[in-house]
Amino acid sequence: MKTVLSGIQPSGNFHIGNLYGAINQWVRMQNEYDIIAMVADLHAITIPQDPKKLQEKIKEVVALNLAAGIDPNKSHIFIQSENPDHTYLAWILNTITSFGQLERMTQFKEKSQKHEENVGLFDYPVLMAADILLYQTDEVPVGEDQKQHLELARDLAEKFNSRFGEVFKIPAAYIVNETARIMSLQNPEMKMSKSDSNPLGAINLLDSEEEIRGKIKKAVTDSSSSISRNAGSAAISNLLTIYASFNNQTLDQVYSELEGKSYGEFKNLLADVVVKKLLEIQKRYQEIREDEQALRKILDQGRDYAISKSSQTLLEVKEKVGLV
Repeated sequence: MKTVLSGIQPSGNFHIGNLYGAINQWVRMQNEYDIIAMVADLHAITIPQDPKKLQEKIKEVVALNLAAGIDPNKSHIFIQSENPDHTYLAWILNTITSFGQLERMTQFKEKSQKHEENVGLFDYPVLMAADILLYQTDEVPVGEDQKQHLELARDLAEKFNSRFGEVFKIPAAYIVNETARIMSLQNPEMKMSKSDSNPLGAINLLDSEEEIRGKIKKAVTDSSSSISRNAGSAAISNLLTIYASFNNQTLDQVYSELEGKSYGEFKNLLADVVVKKLLEIQKRYQEIREDEQALRKILDQGRDYAISKSSQTLLEVKEKVGLV
């Protein structure tokens, strides 16, 4: 069975774009792959965090993913900082990484404009490479913004293998087919995002029913007044995509069902299906989140599994470079 590594940032609010663009695909993948999923708390602290809020967010992220369908008997979830092999390997990989490779990283340029520059912000792609290579990962789910990081991991694996001898698998990209590319409710030209400056742009998984209905009611549309297969803006297409996703339908099926309905009627129907689904997830989330002991057991089991895999790779690396 192939190994897939997935990283989850414990920051921001998970929204319906995350649910249909990432989490649901992970749910499907866990039946076919050995999924190792880390909560990337070491990556999160490259930008300022409130320590207490970070601890809470880590638990929230894990509980939400479990509530959305991740099965801890099939997927191994752990907290990155609880496995010291990640930082150990990152240091060794630092010694074969050039400044030029890191200076070309577009995310460093973007993040350093928003936050105070620090060495961690500059160097975190090497830690990400260590995350991937530790587990002899076959495939890594990547979006457009992460392709550079996977390429760095591949380059460093090849460089290490060439210099010291074969240790690392060369990871491949798992191309995520975004069957549901969900855009902002206020700017349909942009993907729904945790960092959207407009709070009305995203429906968060933990939003209240009142908040969900309010955001859908205020979602931008266009100058038309009813659903038409032959007309409609990006804004309406986005709302129809959300409706199709929550109903597990194709867009063709949605048009057949809704054609001719007014935007007002459609928004009410959309709000109903979104509320129903998210309230189900929220109910499971509360049950999981309130059982701290069970949540800790899942994370402990995930950590132990991760270390059992990573320690083998790290021992080989240390032997190759002369540290054992």
